[in-house]
Amino acid sequence: MENKPLFQKTQTPPPTFEKTLLAGGGLAKKFLYTDSVKKAQDYWQMLGPGLTTGAADDDPSGIATYSQTGSQYGFSLLWLAAFTFPLMAVVQEMCARIGLVTGRGLAGNIKRHYSKKVLYTVTALLFFANTFNIGADLGAMAKATQLLLPNFSFTLLIFFFAFLSLVLQIFTSYKDYAKYLKWLALVLLSYVLTAFFVHIKAADVLRYAFWPHLDFSKEQIFLICGILGTTISPYLFFWQTSQEVEEQILEGKTSIKLRASETTPQEIKKMRVDIWSGMFFSNLAMFFIILTCGAVLFTHGIVNIQTAAQAAAALRPLAGNYAFLLFAVGIIGVGMLGVPVLAGSASYALSESFGWKQGLYRKLQQAYNFYGVIFVAMILGLILNFVGLDPIKALIYSAVLNGLVAPVILVLIVQMSDNKKIMSSHKNNPVLSALGWITAGLMIIVAVATIASLIVPGA
Repeated sequence: MENKPLFQKTQTPPPTFEKTLLAGGGLAKKFLYTDSVKKAQDYWQMLGPGLTTGAADDDPSGIATYSQTGSQYGFSLLWLAAFTFPLMAVVQEMCARIGLVTGRGLAGNIKRHYSKKVLYTVTALLFFANTFNIGADLGAMAKATQLLLPNFSFTLLIFFFAFLSLVLQIFTSYKDYAKYLKWLALVLLSYVLTAFFVHIKAADVLRYAFWPHLDFSKEQIFLICGILGTTISPYLFFWQTSQEVEEQILEGKTSIKLRASETTPQEIKKMRVDIWSGMFFSNLAMFFIILTCGAVLFTHGIVNIQTAAQAAAALRPLAGNYAFLLFAVGIIGVGMLGVPVLAGSASYALSESFGWKQGLYRKLQQAYNFYGVIFVAMILGLILNFVGLDPIKALIYSAVLNGLVAPVILVLIVQMSDNKKIMSSHKNNPVLSALGWITAGLMIIVAVATIASLIVPGA
């Protein structure tokens, strides 16, 4: 009789072992997925005023400027998106730091450290520039809507957008309103998506994306000045600083003394992530708008684009309905973000200048003057669309005013953020200070070039 071993070896692992391996792999994947989701959620939580400020920079007037750039010069000025990114981010970081460290808005700090003449001049110029910009943006939003809904009245649409913006600002709590602005900022992705519906040669993009290409013509220099003025705008400075204060109040720091207490390294880190992410997002949209218009409009000889709505309409027969739809929806979306920022920044500046109670966290009955300025700015902007003023001229006038006031405010911002008495240990480091002064110098050139182009015959 054959002797059989008591324990016979098996050639394959038992089923329970296989299941264990599979379960382990599944758990590993689940862990990695959960970790990635958590990191994404943490990153999203860190974003706030910087993201909304960056997105608000690409308002309809900015889209019009970038569309003109692409349609007139193709990819030649694509490098400006990368060039302006660090300059814009550095300035906005200075504004945010001023708000965090002092617990006051920008106008409140100017009032505290400079003469009333400087304060009132800056505030008045900001209010007029913003009012013109609001009017131009409301008109652009209405025109973009008519592209999608041709039977709707231009007048009705302008009133609707103005009314909706006022209701959201006045009757929505700041906590909810901040969330609304944050999610609305994502509409800028429409301009990134648009580029995927058009034919673009990657080699051409790489050739022009980072290396300056200039012909030094008067028209090109003027357009570059316009892009710098559109990208580094005064209303963003005031909005950024005041939003940092609003966020502190939301965290329970309801007095200036509490807000001006020691700023933690964690707060600075969070602010920097927010600012640089928001400005990157803003310039990414700028890059893709120029890219799309350069690839489609410039290639087909369509160079006379003056408004964002014209750019959207011109894309339709050449790039298809999807590109047209994304572009048009983007105009409306960023308009709903940009118009409140324009009105709100003007109100913050005026309210702090005259010592009025201010802040979107306050209810209407607590801050009549603050909300009154928002209402007046919105109504004046709305009226501009019905007094025979060419919307293109409105954009030019607002650009001139922004160009005039931006260098003055930039000098004040760099001086204050360089001042140890104001900023304590959070003053600028040498690199930030140098970049700040370079930006201020460039904006002074912008102002001079803008004035010269209007004065010199044939400009």
